[in-house]
Amino acid sequence: MRDRSYDQYAALIFDMDGTLVDSGRLHELGWRATLAEYAIPVDHALMRSLVGVPTIGTLAILIRHFGCHVSASLDEMNRFKEAFVRGHMRQHVRPTALFDVVSRYHGIKPMAVGTGANTAEAREILRLCGFDGYFAHVVGADQVAEPKPAPETFLRCAALLDVPPGRCVVFEDAPLGLQAATSAGMACVDVLQVHGIGNNYFL
Repeated sequence: MRDRSYDQYAALIFDMDGTLVDSGRLHELGWRATLAEYAIPVDHALMRSLVGVPTIGTLAILIRHFGCHVSASLDEMNRFKEAFVRGHMRQHVRPTALFDVVSRYHGIKPMAVGTGANTAEAREILRLCGFDGYFAHVVGADQVAEPKPAPETFLRCAALLDVPPGRCVVFEDAPLGLQAATSAGMACVDVLQVHGIGNNYFL
Protein backbone atom coordinates (compact mmCIF):
# COMPACT_ATOMS: atom_id res chain seq x y z
CA MET A 1 0.00 0.00 0.00
CA ARG A 2 1.26 3.46 -0.85
CA ASP A 3 1.72 5.71 2.18
CA ARG A 4 -1.19 8.17 2.25
CA SER A 5 -2.44 10.55 4.93
CA TYR A 6 -6.12 11.37 5.44
CA ASP A 7 -5.56 13.65 8.44
CA GLN A 8 -7.42 16.53 6.76
CA TYR A 9 -10.77 14.72 6.93
CA ALA A 10 -13.02 14.51 9.99
CA ALA A 11 -14.39 11.04 9.15
CA LEU A 12 -13.56 8.09 6.93
CA ILE A 13 -16.24 6.05 5.13
CA PHE A 14 -15.45 2.79 3.35
CA ASP A 15 -17.20 0.67 0.77
CA MET A 16 -16.78 -3.01 1.64
CA ASP A 17 -16.63 -5.43 -1.32
CA GLY A 18 -13.60 -4.75 -3.49
CA THR A 19 -12.47 -1.96 -1.18
CA LEU A 20 -12.01 -3.15 2.41
CA VAL A 21 -12.54 -6.79 1.51
CA ASP A 22 -11.21 -8.89 -1.35
CA SER A 23 -14.45 -10.71 -2.16
CA GLY A 24 -14.58 -10.62 -5.96
CA ARG A 25 -14.25 -14.38 -6.31
CA LEU A 26 -16.98 -14.99 -3.70
CA HIS A 27 -19.49 -12.76 -5.45
CA GLU A 28 -18.62 -14.01 -8.92
CA LEU A 29 -19.25 -17.58 -7.78
CA GLY A 30 -22.47 -16.48 -6.10
CA TRP A 31 -23.69 -14.72 -9.20
CA ARG A 32 -22.76 -17.61 -11.49
CA ALA A 33 -24.72 -20.02 -9.29
CA THR A 34 -27.71 -17.67 -9.09
CA LEU A 35 -27.83 -16.87 -12.79
CA ALA A 36 -27.52 -20.55 -13.68
CA GLU A 37 -30.33 -21.42 -11.23
CA TYR A 38 -32.74 -18.97 -12.88
CA ALA A 39 -31.50 -19.28 -16.50
CA ILE A 40 -30.23 -15.73 -16.80
CA PRO A 41 -27.27 -15.20 -19.18
CA VAL A 42 -23.84 -14.12 -17.91
CA ASP A 43 -22.30 -11.00 -19.44
CA HIS A 44 -18.91 -10.22 -17.89
CA ALA A 45 -18.77 -6.55 -18.92
CA LEU A 46 -22.34 -5.90 -17.76
CA MET A 47 -21.68 -7.55 -14.40
CA ARG A 48 -18.56 -5.43 -13.88
CA SER A 49 -20.52 -2.28 -14.74
CA LEU A 50 -23.04 -3.10 -11.99
CA VAL A 51 -20.49 -3.39 -9.18
CA GLY A 52 -21.92 -1.62 -6.15
CA VAL A 53 -25.57 -2.11 -7.12
CA PRO A 54 -27.41 -4.29 -4.57
CA THR A 55 -28.43 -7.81 -5.60
CA ILE A 56 -32.13 -7.09 -6.17
CA GLY A 57 -31.32 -4.05 -8.29
CA THR A 58 -28.80 -6.03 -10.33
CA LEU A 59 -31.29 -8.85 -10.89
CA ALA A 60 -33.95 -6.42 -12.09
CA ILE A 61 -31.49 -4.86 -14.54
CA LEU A 62 -30.34 -8.25 -15.86
CA ILE A 63 -33.88 -9.56 -16.35
CA ARG A 64 -34.88 -6.40 -18.19
CA HIS A 65 -31.67 -6.33 -20.26
CA PHE A 66 -31.97 -9.94 -21.46
CA GLY A 67 -35.77 -10.02 -21.63
CA CYS A 68 -35.85 -13.09 -19.40
CA HIS A 69 -39.11 -14.68 -18.25
CA VAL A 70 -38.37 -15.71 -14.67
CA SER A 71 -41.14 -17.16 -12.51
CA ALA A 72 -39.28 -16.61 -9.24
CA SER A 73 -39.58 -13.29 -7.41
CA LEU A 74 -36.63 -10.94 -6.99
CA ASP A 75 -36.76 -11.64 -3.25
CA GLU A 76 -36.48 -15.38 -3.84
CA MET A 77 -33.50 -14.95 -6.16
CA ASN A 78 -31.90 -12.55 -3.69
CA ARG A 79 -32.28 -15.13 -0.91
CA PHE A 80 -30.65 -17.76 -3.14
CA LYS A 81 -27.58 -15.60 -3.71
CA GLU A 82 -27.39 -14.54 -0.05
CA ALA A 83 -27.50 -18.21 1.01
CA PHE A 84 -24.67 -19.02 -1.39
CA VAL A 85 -22.57 -16.14 -0.03
CA ARG A 86 -23.19 -17.23 3.58
CA GLY A 87 -22.19 -20.78 2.75
CA HIS A 88 -18.94 -19.86 0.99
CA MET A 89 -17.72 -16.61 2.54
CA ARG A 90 -15.21 -18.24 4.86
CA GLN A 91 -13.21 -19.62 1.92
CA HIS A 92 -13.25 -16.50 -0.23
CA VAL A 93 -12.89 -13.28 1.79
CA ARG A 94 -9.81 -11.51 3.12
CA PRO A 95 -8.90 -7.93 4.03
CA THR A 96 -7.23 -5.66 1.51
CA ALA A 97 -4.30 -3.31 2.12
CA LEU A 98 -6.77 -0.73 3.46
CA PHE A 99 -6.63 -2.61 6.77
CA ASP A 100 -3.54 -0.45 7.40
CA VAL A 101 -5.54 2.77 6.90
CA VAL A 102 -8.32 1.53 9.17
CA SER A 103 -5.83 0.52 11.84
CA ARG A 104 -4.01 3.87 11.61
CA TYR A 105 -7.17 5.93 12.21
CA HIS A 106 -8.95 3.61 14.64
CA GLY A 107 -9.73 5.60 17.79
CA ILE A 108 -8.54 8.82 16.11
CA LYS A 109 -11.27 9.53 13.57
CA PRO A 110 -14.82 8.14 13.36
CA MET A 111 -15.25 5.53 10.63
CA ALA A 112 -18.18 3.78 8.98
CA VAL A 113 -18.87 1.27 6.24
CA GLY A 114 -21.40 2.03 3.50
CA THR A 115 -22.09 -1.04 1.37
CA GLY A 116 -24.47 -2.45 -1.21
CA ALA A 117 -24.61 -5.68 0.79
CA ASN A 118 -27.25 -6.28 3.43
CA THR A 119 -26.11 -5.17 6.88
CA ALA A 120 -26.10 -8.63 8.52
CA GLU A 121 -24.05 -10.11 5.66
CA ALA A 122 -21.64 -7.16 5.76
CA ARG A 123 -21.09 -7.45 9.51
CA GLU A 124 -20.27 -11.15 9.18
CA ILE A 125 -17.82 -10.59 6.31
CA LEU A 126 -16.13 -7.77 8.22
CA ARG A 127 -15.84 -10.02 11.26
CA LEU A 128 -14.25 -12.81 9.21
CA CYS A 129 -11.71 -10.30 7.87
CA GLY A 130 -10.71 -9.04 11.32
CA PHE A 131 -12.55 -5.71 11.21
CA ASP A 132 -14.65 -6.30 14.33
CA GLY A 133 -14.79 -3.20 16.51
CA TYR A 134 -13.18 -0.82 14.01
CA PHE A 135 -16.34 0.86 12.69
CA ALA A 136 -18.89 2.91 14.58
CA HIS A 137 -21.58 2.07 12.02
CA VAL A 138 -22.24 -0.30 9.11
CA VAL A 139 -24.88 0.91 6.66
CA GLY A 140 -26.17 -1.77 4.29
CA ALA A 141 -28.57 -1.56 1.36
CA ASP A 142 -31.41 -2.67 3.64
CA GLN A 143 -31.09 0.59 5.62
CA VAL A 144 -31.71 2.99 2.73
CA ALA A 145 -34.53 3.63 0.28
CA GLU A 146 -32.16 4.39 -2.60
CA PRO A 147 -28.85 2.49 -2.53
CA LYS A 148 -25.78 3.32 -4.64
CA PRO A 149 -25.37 5.03 -7.07
CA ALA A 150 -27.69 7.33 -5.09
CA PRO A 151 -25.84 9.19 -2.30
CA GLU A 152 -28.16 8.05 0.52
CA THR A 153 -25.86 5.28 1.83
CA PHE A 154 -22.95 7.65 2.38
CA LEU A 155 -25.15 10.48 3.65
CA ARG A 156 -26.58 8.12 6.26
CA CYS A 157 -23.05 7.15 7.31
CA ALA A 158 -22.15 10.83 7.76
CA ALA A 159 -25.32 11.50 9.74
CA LEU A 160 -24.69 8.55 12.06
CA LEU A 161 -21.11 9.72 12.56
CA ASP A 162 -22.41 13.27 13.17
CA VAL A 163 -19.95 14.71 10.65
CA PRO A 164 -20.91 17.07 7.77
CA PRO A 165 -20.65 15.34 4.36
CA GLY A 166 -18.08 17.85 3.14
CA ARG A 167 -15.68 16.76 5.88
CA CYS A 168 -15.87 13.04 4.99
CA VAL A 169 -13.75 11.00 2.62
CA VAL A 170 -15.10 7.87 0.94
CA PHE A 171 -12.98 4.92 -0.21
CA GLU A 172 -14.49 3.10 -3.19
CA ASP A 173 -13.54 0.67 -5.95
CA ALA A 174 -16.58 1.02 -8.22
CA PRO A 175 -17.54 3.85 -10.59
CA LEU A 176 -21.12 3.81 -9.25
CA GLY A 177 -19.82 4.07 -5.69
CA LEU A 178 -17.53 6.96 -6.62
CA GLN A 179 -20.54 8.62 -8.25
CA ALA A 180 -22.52 8.17 -5.02
CA ALA A 181 -19.75 9.76 -2.96
CA THR A 182 -19.45 12.72 -5.31
CA SER A 183 -23.24 13.20 -5.27
CA ALA A 184 -23.09 13.18 -1.47
CA GLY A 185 -20.64 16.10 -1.58
CA MET A 186 -17.80 14.02 -0.16
CA ALA A 187 -14.17 13.63 -1.18
CA CYS A 188 -13.54 10.21 -2.67
CA VAL A 189 -10.58 7.91 -3.14
CA ASP A 190 -10.47 5.46 -6.05
CA VAL A 191 -8.71 2.58 -4.28
CA LEU A 192 -7.42 1.09 -7.53
CA GLN A 193 -5.79 4.34 -8.61
CA VAL A 194 -4.51 5.43 -5.19
CA HIS A 195 -3.83 2.17 -3.34
CA GLY A 196 -3.49 -0.35 -6.17
CA ILE A 197 -6.42 -2.44 -4.90
CA GLY A 198 -8.00 -4.32 -7.79
CA ASN A 199 -11.24 -6.29 -7.84
CA ASN A 200 -10.91 -9.82 -9.25
CA TYR A 201 -14.51 -9.96 -10.46
CA PHE A 202 -15.74 -11.28 -13.83
CA LEU A 203 -12.42 -10.57 -15.52
